[in-house]
Amino acid sequence: MDFKGLLAIVMAAVLVNNYVLSQFLGICPFLGVSKKLDQATGMSIAVIFVMVLATAVTYPIQYFLLNPNNIAYLQTIVFILVIAALVQLVEIVLKKYIPALHASLGVYLPLITTNCAVLGVCISNVDSYMSGGGFGASFVQALFNAFGSGLGFLLAMVLFAGVRSKVEKANPPECFKGMPITLISAAIVSVSFMGFAGLVDNLLG
Repeated sequence: MDFKGLLAIVMAAVLVNNYVLSQFLGICPFLGVSKKLDQATGMSIAVIFVMVLATAVTYPIQYFLLNPNNIAYLQTIVFILVIAALVQLVEIVLKKYIPALHASLGVYLPLITTNCAVLGVCISNVDSYMSGGGFGASFVQALFNAFGSGLGFLLAMVLFAGVRSKVEKANPPECFKGMPITLISAAIVSVSFMGFAGLVDNLLG
């Protein structure tokens, strides 16, 4: 696949098929870690890294291990175990070699294990690209889709962190304070992303 096609995959994952705002995966960290911009950004960068790394590991496992041995029904269990192991590995490496970054992420790094968006990206990549021909090209497409999905998660988190800060300063009515106004704000942000439907086809078609 040429660069234009790969760019289309990334843009579609960021704007059109955003896992948080369009497919409603990863809602827990989206609502829980978006109160402060620095926390949202740090969490999102870690999620991007884990999404790409998890795709790089789970895709070959599906292609070379699960499918040939007719044990594809173990996909979800295997992928969850792989993601949990990768998160633990990343945490160990950061703690040893980049302690400042590890300390700044704090509890948010282990929480990536329970982020269903990561599992959703891995399964979606297998379903979307496994039947696309040889391993090489489809594997590259899966990696770019994972990277774009991570960027989409970052965009959603940063945008919503800004929205929440504005909403809290606006002093909403007492009955809307807290989670009600947060959910309403999330719905409005999600609806706004519907305007990107067809954008990739128009720009890169």
